[in-house]
Amino acid sequence: MERKLTAERREDTGKGAAHKVRAKGRVPAVVYGHGTEPVPVTVDGKELFHLLHTDAGMNVLVDLKVDSENVLAMPREVQRDLIKGQFIHVDFLRIARDEKIHVEVPVHLVGESHGVKEGGVVEHHLWALQVESFPQDVPASIEADISGLGINESLRVEDLKVPRNVTILTPTEETVVSVVPPQVLRLEEEVEAVEGEEAEAAEGAAEGEGAEGGPSESESGSGSES
Repeated sequence: MERKLTAERREDTGKGAAHKVRAKGRVPAVVYGHGTEPVPVTVDGKELFHLLHTDAGMNVLVDLKVDSENVLAMPREVQRDLIKGQFIHVDFLRIARDEKIHVEVPVHLVGESHGVKEGGVVEHHLWALQVESFPQDVPASIEADISGLGINESLRVEDLKVPRNVTILTPTEETVVSVVPPQVLRLEEEVEAVEGEEAEAAEGAAEGEGAEGGPSESESGSGSES
């Protein structure tokens, strides 16, 4: 689903001009890509906030109206003041419906692992996937079903169910999510492993000292003859 947004061209650029734009509740932006010259524009700050807070996130399709032209675009780089929460700048990338694009799609965990019921802990390793598809086919997220995972089991990229017309670019062998033993149990196993290694090392050292301190067969024989 496309979201409509109206942009106004801006002639003045630079920090001073951008500050004046933001003081009016608008956000400096640039529309670029698809073989065209970058176009400096401004968009309404509140409308931009609602635009970026849909299920599609940064992959939202935008029907961007610039003067009399309607541009199909996606927001790419969004700069924001983390303290004030104010948008500083946003880039819009021109796209075409009949051309595939590369985007990042979040991974959403679903289901309840039986390994968790047995005391295991979920470790989420990969939070997003690189995918290729036509703009209208970009999924809001890709699900990773963990209901079949037991302790010490994991899901890889190759195990995920991908929507039609979507190609995963992330290496298939990468681990997405694992169910591991609880921290206490893992610490106990690590301690036991270290103690075992130390015991083996001590035993080996003792055997080595015994071999060095005891008489050899030749020495024993020569002593008995005398």
